[in-house]
Amino acid sequence: MADSVAEHISALDDEDWGVREDAAVALGRLGDPRSVQPLIRALRDSDRAVREAATSALRALGEPAMLSLGFCLQDTNLQVQESAACILATIADERVLDPLLSAALSPNWIVRMSAAKALGRIQRPQAIDTLTLLLQDKVPGVREEAGRAIQAIGDASVPKLLDLLHDQNWRVRLRAVEALALLKPQEAVGPLMTVVLKDSDTAVRQDAVRALGQIGDTRAIPLLLSSLALNTPSLKLPAIEALGQIRSTEAIPTLIALVNSLPTEAYEDRMEGCTDPKYKEDLPPLEAAIKALGRIRDPRAIPVLIQALQSTLLRSEAAEALTQFGQDAMNPLLKLLKTTKNDNLRRHVLESLSHLGWRPGQIRL
Repeated sequence: MADSVAEHISALDDEDWGVREDAAVALGRLGDPRSVQPLIRALRDSDRAVREAATSALRALGEPAMLSLGFCLQDTNLQVQESAACILATIADERVLDPLLSAALSPNWIVRMSAAKALGRIQRPQAIDTLTLLLQDKVPGVREEAGRAIQAIGDASVPKLLDLLHDQNWRVRLRAVEALALLKPQEAVGPLMTVVLKDSDTAVRQDAVRALGQIGDTRAIPLLLSSLALNTPSLKLPAIEALGQIRSTEAIPTLIALVNSLPTEAYEDRMEGCTDPKYKEDLPPLEAAIKALGRIRDPRAIPVLIQALQSTLLRSEAAEALTQFGQDAMNPLLKLLKTTKNDNLRRHVLESLSHLGWRPGQIRL
């Protein structure tokens, strides 16, 4: 009786690339472990279609191919490394944890990205140190997969990350803060507040403020408000953004005061924002405060946002923020539309009203 697996394995050496491709496809369908090593050799094939067919076949074989693919992560052939990492991203388990941890530090970004994805599939806390390193990878795709992997590991990684907040290397602390921001554990709120107060590095403190905003725990509100009261320049923007993320109604008076602090007259004869550094100093905190007020959606903010609409410096941000208030913002916007003669202002008001569901003719002006 003919051995079809052996025949297809033999066909992987045929001169015709089409025959080799068909053989790889067939071996993937048959699922016989004998085809693992021949298919791994086919990952070196000169034809791309054959290599892709071999990759798909090894992925279909799954568990029988796993250990061999782990060894391939150190292969001298870069194509083999990339293919092995891509396959393991979808079939890996803890038996290939160590090879994947090494591969995650590869000079090749495709290998690093696939290794991070595989580590997320395995979900072992031992990978946290390596994954936190990848959070600052120069390649966005690697950073994204590392973030997903940390989220997949979940609560089991939190104790290790909290320990890393005390590391002597500021870069390690920074990556730990970023990882905690992804996981949003409530037990990290206190340690992150300590980081904001005591860490020696500005970037770490800034990221800790952002992390507190992403976690969204109200315990951080007094600290964030104090950062604004002390007018700490490096923490001002992230603190404003964090208060908006937490939707802190306690921050409403402070945010309103910020928006009202714009010295409009100081900009009357100034150059455009792209050439005048004063715009970069004065406007970002006010823009952030307006966006935060839109997130919080407290009706007390509507009058100040209507006022901000009338400044060309804050008009776009105020118009967008007002769309977050629903029907509460409708009448003030309609009143402004009725009274203003400024065409640019009318356009922004009409856009906001449109986002709120108003259409011309519904209400007579």
